[in-house]
Amino acid sequence: MSSGYEGMAIGMFELESECACFVALDAAAKAADVRIQAVERNRLGTGACVKMRGKVSDVKAAMEVALETAAPLSKIVSHTVIAAPSADTETAMTMTIGK
Repeated sequence: MSSGYEGMAIGMFELESECACFVALDAAAKAADVRIQAVERNRLGTGACVKMRGKVSDVKAAMEVALETAAPLSKIVSHTVIAAPSADTETAMTMTIGK
């Protein structure tokens, strides 16, 4: 993978409000050493999915802050952390960016 994310954990959260996603990702990026990989509009039309990368501990800390920040602003649709993504997961992540 050429984007520089090799070996990094993936954290993803999806909210019903795109605006709340930006507020939550800002809080996450300030709380821990993570890189925001992508923000993608979701199937709900008004929401979005945020993908962030970093060390497992940083991604978990950033996720906790993001969800805490988002909770009063928007419905949390889903969230997860993948500690050690497989090569196939990395390929799929690259394919979804920008779509």
